[in-house]
Amino acid sequence: MKHLIVITGATASGKTSVAVELAQRLGCDIISADSRQIFRQIPIGTAAPTAEEMNGVKHHFVGCKNLDEYYSAAAFETDVLALLPKLWETNDYAVMCGGSMMYVDAVVNGIDALPDISPAIRQHAASIYQNGGIEAIRAQLEILDPDYYQQVDLNNHKRLVHAVEICLQAGKPYSSLRTGQRKKRDFKILKFAIDLDREQLFDRINRRVETMIEAGLEDEARRVYPLRHLNSLNTVGYKEMFAMFDGTMDRETAIARLQKNTRVFAKKQLTWLKRDPSVIYVQYPGVADKIYNYIISHQ
Repeated sequence: MKHLIVITGATASGKTSVAVELAQRLGCDIISADSRQIFRQIPIGTAAPTAEEMNGVKHHFVGCKNLDEYYSAAAFETDVLALLPKLWETNDYAVMCGGSMMYVDAVVNGIDALPDISPAIRQHAASIYQNGGIEAIRAQLEILDPDYYQQVDLNNHKRLVHAVEICLQAGKPYSSLRTGQRKKRDFKILKFAIDLDREQLFDRINRRVETMIEAGLEDEARRVYPLRHLNSLNTVGYKEMFAMFDGTMDRETAIARLQKNTRVFAKKQLTWLKRDPSVIYVQYPGVADKIYNYIISHQ
């Protein structure tokens, strides 16, 4: 039986180091399920695996796209399902590690077939939001898909823009394309999440941000600042740095806001995980050992 071992959890919970240790013990590769680590120009702000970690274990989907290249959870599902049989030719295991929950779910549960969005429609939907703000994109979605409008988080502009893109591209409501059906996989999936109490997690997040600043996050963000309009940079870490460069935040405020927004993001990740009864929670110390022992005992 072929196994996909999923290591997930909140940001800054230590997923990468656990995945590396586990993959070394299993003798297998790591698939990164991080929607931002896939871009090569922003390793500091995305906490991408270090050179040492990648030398110790082969990683896939890290630093392989340019910031202006479009990528999605649907594309990730397709690419990972094409890769896994090749990895399993020499090993019965593969480790998938990341906190982009839509990417993880796309591989584990499957994702509805949605149309590829043309550059023209992507630009049109983006312009609605850029020119009219969140109220404008909400109004457009309510016209195109009133059913999904009643379900979606109306404060999440990314979801709103994405839904409008799909409606326009497909020529039909996004809700009509969402089946919610899980796809059956022909391999065994074990999904583990690193479990930390809030105080410990938030302390790790605050310290990680400080480490990123020391490692050169500001310089990295300044290098990509001319590309700030790209969706790949519409994420925690870069938005705060860009605000500092624009003069709307001072440095101290930007760093504090980065820490706060990362904590908010972590809460959203944990909320997502709580909806999944298949998740096996593992606590420190010895997370990799505990996961390894569980795998071996449940073969």
